Amino acid sequence: MTSFPPGVIRFVPLIFVLLWSTGFIGARFGLPYIEPFYLLLIRNLLTLGVFLGLILLFRARWLSPRQALHQMVTGALVHGCYLGGVFAAIKWQLPAGVTSILVGLQPVLTAVLAWAMLGQALQKRQWLGLMLGLVGVVLVLGTGLQPGQFELRYEAVLAAMLALVGISVGTLYQKRFGAGTDLLTGSFYQYLSTALMMAVLTFAFEQQHVEWHPQLIGALLWLVFGLSVSAILLLMLMIREGEVSRVASYFYLVPPVTALEAWLLFDEQLSAIALGGMVLAVLGVYLVLRTRPAA
Repeated sequence: MTSFPPGVIRFVPLIFVLLWSTGFIGARFGLPYIEPFYLLLIRNLLTLGVFLGLILLFRARWLSPRQALHQMVTGALVHGCYLGGVFAAIKWQLPAGVTSILVGLQPVLTAVLAWAMLGQALQKRQWLGLMLGLVGVVLVLGTGLQPGQFELRYEAVLAAMLALVGISVGTLYQKRFGAGTDLLTGSFYQYLSTALMMAVLTFAFEQQHVEWHPQLIGALLWLVFGLSVSAILLLMLMIREGEVSRVASYFYLVPPVTALEAWLLFDEQLSAIALGGMVLAVLGVYLVLRTRPAA
């Protein structure tokens, strides 16, 4: 495995948060012109081509059948369930900021699952940080949007919750079974399984209608190179190099960044209480990261 200097690793989470937050914005830009699962199918096919080129360029090591199967399971969870859920929720009119907030509950769910399944203990201050982050996202979700600003659809919320469970379980699965996996070839198999999932979903439930608007093309290019390639490689690197509860805590920073981007681009309004909730979320991440995991 490639080793990275501590000075480089230090900046990886910040870059990851900035890139990951734009995924919700990219979906918002692209989905008016295409169905969600069809967009994800095209995105994944393009991403497979990019990763195949990178594998050949850097002569990356191909995986054993067992490793490849584990990576395909990770892909189905982290990309298939997560991206499918997020894109469907946004297509069903759940605001990008609220979608990111719901999925932003991942740190608490991941920490609980890591404690139950992997025996990864956290100190009291870290649990406090996770709880503060949870309170923060609840404040944003409960009070951040003015009444009547959008129509709540239960299928949209269920889709967002599927995304939450998928990425939480997928993160743990990758930590447990992805050790020693090459980042490039591992990602290739992850996107292979996701492309298969999206192909089944789009041909079963959609019409594959698409309007090739410049806004869609730009969003698609960003989703491939900014998210599917850059952000996912950073996430896999963070999972490999760190403890999953600490890695997951960075997702608390995604809703504030996404909400700011949605405010700038789409005028999605947030109240003062919601902004206070964002501050709590950031404080929660600080507490998780400042305290070393208990032995």
